Amino acid sequence: MKLATIISAALCTALATTAVISQSAHAHRVWLKPSTTVVSGDDEWITFDAAIANGIFNPDHYAYPLERLTAIGPDGQTVALENSAKLRYRSVFDLHLQQQGTYRVFNASRSIVARWVDAEGERHYWPGRGKTGTLAQFKQQVPSDAKELQVSDVARRMETFVTLGAPNDTAITPSGQGLELNALTHPNDLYVSESAPMQLLIDGQPAVGAKVTLVRQGERYRDSNIATQLTADDNGQIELQFTQPGMYWFEAEYEDQQAKAPAQTRRGSYVAVFEVLPL
Repeated sequence: MKLATIISAALCTALATTAVISQSAHAHRVWLKPSTTVVSGDDEWITFDAAIANGIFNPDHYAYPLERLTAIGPDGQTVALENSAKLRYRSVFDLHLQQQGTYRVFNASRSIVARWVDAEGERHYWPGRGKTGTLAQFKQQVPSDAKELQVSDVARRMETFVTLGAPNDTAITPSGQGLELNALTHPNDLYVSESAPMQLLIDGQPAVGAKVTLVRQGERYRDSNIATQLTADDNGQIELQFTQPGMYWFEAEYEDQQAKAPAQTRRGSYVAVFEVLPL
């Protein structure tokens, strides 16, 4: 075999390997899945799985850090996560529902993120994967003379909702920070064949043009990844339609250039899990 052919084959193999790694990294999805979302009675328990995985609801990569999660009850007060355990590929915990109404379990974070090139041409990323950086830390730790400096204001939120008895809105009210869901339809009142309008907000304002992906459970057992793709309108609104019952993974992404200095770009990501019930 000629040297050129060997080099060409090696390059193709390397590129293919890089593509697989890149796709695998990109495919990692975070989710927080309750065993059920609506219960009745005076005193009930719901168990949750939390993971970062390659597929929807199939834990196969990393257990989500439980210390990042918070639960809010129907009165807006914090509720303890009980019987918690971090397993190899997923974290688990229980939520004790003792008050009538809707509970939110979530993680929300916001960080300044920077990329630049130093005098030697080496590329840098700050504050590092899995970490958050404040404006004060940015001023202290990122060189003021950094070349090709790109700074983003990045907000992330992951959540799900469960209800004991009749739903209420206290725990699901938007905070006005980051990319959020304004539930025009209560997230625990979703049914097959019924339209469910929702609104996405970025820092309390309509997230115009936000990109939404909706995937039903059972992805692993389908021949193709059938995902619903939606774009938020001029009011930040979308309309969800469900043809089958089950658990759904909902992801929204948003980006604009309306960031506060030193950031040039504002980005938001939002992930939720909804349960859709049959009529």
